[in-house]
Amino acid sequence: MKLEQNEKPLLFSETAIPDIFFSEHLSEIPGNYLKIYLYLIFLSKYGKDVKLNDLSKKLNIPLKEINEGTKFLEEHGLITKKTTGYIIVDLQETTLHNLYTPNLSLSKEKIEQNAKNKSRTKAIEHINNMYFQGIMGPSWYNDIDLWFRKYGFDEQVMIALFDYCYKRSALHRNYVQTVAEAWASNKVKTWNDLDIYYQQQEALNKINKTIAKKLGKYNGLTQYEKAYIENWVCNFGYDMNVIELALKRTVFKQNPTFDYINKIITDWHERGLKTPDQVNAFLEQRKKQEKDTKALKANVKKTNYEQRKYNNLDFLYANTNSNVNTDNKEA
Repeated sequence: MKLEQNEKPLLFSETAIPDIFFSEHLSEIPGNYLKIYLYLIFLSKYGKDVKLNDLSKKLNIPLKEINEGTKFLEEHGLITKKTTGYIIVDLQETTLHNLYTPNLSLSKEKIEQNAKNKSRTKAIEHINNMYFQGIMGPSWYNDIDLWFRKYGFDEQVMIALFDYCYKRSALHRNYVQTVAEAWASNKVKTWNDLDIYYQQQEALNKINKTIAKKLGKYNGLTQYEKAYIENWVCNFGYDMNVIELALKRTVFKQNPTFDYINKIITDWHERGLKTPDQVNAFLEQRKKQEKDTKALKANVKKTNYEQRKYNNLDFLYANTNSNVNTDNKEA
């Protein structure tokens, strides 16, 4: 007896997408790339042979963006390229494979780690309920565990990390990773470290706005200009009182650049000048030296002029005496 399954006509057929896609990947896929992915899933049910050029026409997406989209989907593990085309990756199977780690032994170190993990488990549970409505994707657990170990964050900092990204409507893996790296590079590990970092950032943002206003940059500062300012504030330890002294040095310079301002401030830093009083004292000393140098040059110039005048008179008198002597001889 042969059993056959009746295929539903297109009107009644369905295309299944696993929930793991929505919790793990949806937020990271740009709009047109998502259209490409969904349409590829639809076509894969029927084993259709499709060319990228046809895909471009069908979806009304430029061929260049089709190529970029398939490359993006491949890099993010959603499709796999073969010599004959593409295979839609089984996300459920892949996720299960990534999560499965056989526990062959339970060492003393692991037992101690388990005790520490209890507080981390509570933090992760809070993140799941607060920012993912209780349906956080499985791979997020691995990522959070990795960030705990890689950056040394305590539980409060980890929760603050997700809160920061959630409030900026950017709760996707790449953005969270970028913020985590920024915090780690600024030596944030504990809640107290994070509080100090927030204060520094608040002060830095205020200085950025003040400098932009004073320089007439109403469209805001570029990333590179902000990097200069961050170096002055965070590495050199200068506040706006010192920086403004440098800005005033640009008043008589046409189209001063940040590189020019940076050279002034870097010079002060290398000279060990830390306060406005020290900078002003240095500038007064430099002004006096320039004044003395000008006076010295003026005296040297005057002396040289008088010397040349005296020499010219000697030459004149010498010629006169020579003429007189000649006249006397002829007489």
